[in-house]
Amino acid sequence: MSFLPDFKLETYFSRWEFNTKYNLCASDTESLSLEYLLDLSDDKDKKLLEEIKFGYLETYGSIELREAISSTYNNSSYKDILTFAGAEEGIYVAMKSILSKKDHAIVITPNYQSAQTLPTSICDVTAINLDSENNWNLDIQKIKDSLQPNTLLISINFPHNPTGKVISQSELNDLVNISRENNLYLFSDEIYRLMERDENKRLDQISDIYDKGISLNGMSKTYGMPGIRIGWISCKDHSLLDKMEKLKHYLSICNSTPNEILSIIALKYRSKIIERSRKIIKNNLFKLNSFFQKYENLFEWKEPDGGCIGFPKYNGPEGVEVFCENLIKEKSVLLLPSSVYNSKLINSPNNHFRIGYGRSNMPQALSELENFINNN
Repeated sequence: MSFLPDFKLETYFSRWEFNTKYNLCASDTESLSLEYLLDLSDDKDKKLLEEIKFGYLETYGSIELREAISSTYNNSSYKDILTFAGAEEGIYVAMKSILSKKDHAIVITPNYQSAQTLPTSICDVTAINLDSENNWNLDIQKIKDSLQPNTLLISINFPHNPTGKVISQSELNDLVNISRENNLYLFSDEIYRLMERDENKRLDQISDIYDKGISLNGMSKTYGMPGIRIGWISCKDHSLLDKMEKLKHYLSICNSTPNEILSIIALKYRSKIIERSRKIIKNNLFKLNSFFQKYENLFEWKEPDGGCIGFPKYNGPEGVEVFCENLIKEKSVLLLPSSVYNSKLINSPNNHFRIGYGRSNMPQALSELENFINNN
């Protein structure tokens, strides 16, 4: 039996997220309130809430929820959808269902820790780093060079956590072609999709364009509902979905009924919710870009292509670890140093940190950060 290492990122948040005044590295957008969702809802939606029964649901998720989710894809039916207690459970179940000890996987790094540690706990893994010296570009040739006879899966994440990088559609097509030619699964974490700066850069969802493509998404980021704990995988390989569903029996078993209903309602009004999230991000990025321009001697920053997080570099003499630690102590503002992204696979680029700009109180947090800089 393999044991998973400490989830450093989540451990870091367990220590600080609710013990600081400002979370300036939050990976989500401003959370919806029930009041906001009810204001969007019509009488039919409210009746759904009133008639909730607190019983078990299908492990796959209710047909109604899966139909609502499938409507967010161009080429999907409810039969292509398996829901989870958050996208994190989807990562766990997918990796445990696809990979075995004899296999090999290729993973784009840095990224959310479980995307690295879960496959590494199962089989041999090759990490392909985005280029920190060249706008976080992806070298497709490195992926080709990393292929082995037993390679079974490539794992990607765009818009990317933590850099916000979005590759081109041409590069995504190259990844699909590589996967198809080698009969590989292509696992695509698409949790930050719909938050691109330029909608023309929005990528196709993998499950729409490749029969062994696995699209991961959920309600946590774009939709501003992380506490709902609803995630999903879209995939045309129904035998794989059945295998994942059987593993889910050992985990959450099924979703919470109220959370399913709230997700159905939110997805019905997703265009308004997405517009709300994008407006907050746009306003915050205007302030964030001005801040980094003002302190360009201290930071290296380029506006991310998408998502609601970025990964700037800190050039102060004390290093990013001390910088983040002192910021917590003096201003109760939380940033995420790049060391949290280190794993047995990779060392994340030195002196970078994750900053979030999806929440409404980011301007206040940024003001505290500026006061900290000016007083030190």
